[in-house]
Amino acid sequence: MVILGIDPGSRTTGFGVVSLSSRGVLQHISHGVIAMKASDAFPLRMKELGEGMQSILGKYKPQQVVIEKIFLGKNADSAFKLGHARGVALYESVRHGAEIIEYSTRLIKKGITGSGAASKESVQNCLLRLLNLKAINRMDASDALAMATFQAFHLMNPLHRKAVSGQALDL
Repeated sequence: MVILGIDPGSRTTGFGVVSLSSRGVLQHISHGVIAMKASDAFPLRMKELGEGMQSILGKYKPQQVVIEKIFLGKNADSAFKLGHARGVALYESVRHGAEIIEYSTRLIKKGITGSGAASKESVQNCLLRLLNLKAINRMDASDALAMATFQAFHLMNPLHRKAVSGQALDL
């Protein structure tokens, strides 16, 4: 199973790709960003995002795409632009036949670090250890990789599902 995490943005969109074998072995495949030209008008940036998504989806052929649930920010204009970027990512993912999974940022942080209030840096440090990586250069890529990794944990361990959902563990 190949899982793609997406951290959508109107100027930079992060992506992270992991695979989960039938034996439950998690492996890092790739991570990076789709960087749109800041000088381009918003509609052109969304076109660039769509083309970048097509390239990533075509290259890695994920069965699942994990994306952050929508949240309300203080700046309405930024929230609308984020919503458009998220829509482009969702559209391209579905068009390529991937199943869409959505989680809140807080749940992903809790599943990776044990705390829903963890900093982005704490999440990144956990990912470096979990995936045996030397560096993740962009925070957008780190956030996306956290989403993909969280979904892999979720698939391979029923106890993980209960622990992050706040359900009592039946041990």
